[in-house]
Amino acid sequence: MQALLFDRGVQRIADEQTGPIIYQPDVISTAQTATWFAALRENIDWHSGARMMYDRMVDVPRLHAHYATDDPKLPTALHEALMAVEEQIHVPFNSIGLNFYRDEHDSVAPHNDKLHELMPHRPIVLLSLGATRTMVIRRKLPPHLKIELELEAGSLLVMGWNAQLHYDHGIPKLKRSVGPRISVAFRVRPEKSSQSWGSR
Repeated sequence: MQALLFDRGVQRIADEQTGPIIYQPDVISTAQTATWFAALRENIDWHSGARMMYDRMVDVPRLHAHYATDDPKLPTALHEALMAVEEQIHVPFNSIGLNFYRDEHDSVAPHNDKLHELMPHRPIVLLSLGATRTMVIRRKLPPHLKIELELEAGSLLVMGWNAQLHYDHGIPKLKRSVGPRISVAFRVRPEKSSQSWGSR
């Protein structure tokens, strides 16, 4: 994480006490992000899902996939992305979750990652590929401060373990047309469980 703290263009959304949450644009080149996006879009075994809401099953409004970093079948694009992110963050990630937002109708509701599914005090890092989408980050306690952050292709969003206690984050639907986006989330799961977690 130290590699991000002093780079130009960094946005610090939350401090160490309640986060940290750090946004770094332009970490990966435009050409490289386009290559990874195309490879993942075409070659990942994307899954749809459903969940119970308001006493009925509803489709999850995005596609998802998951890999353990030691999976022999880990796609080349994800291996390359993992190496690039670990070079920046210096954390031994063991889990990669992917979300595919096909258009402006796909979204993820405000949420925080469950701490029992994460190794304590290890960050979550989101790599954005494809179209820019808005992430809403909201403080849980009053006055519920809210930030709208534009996640650009090639950017990294680093969320500290502690941030899950203090903030919710989500990707809202849009009323205007927008292209597809892939979010690649790098996490450190408890070792005995890292093979079983799905994407979040």
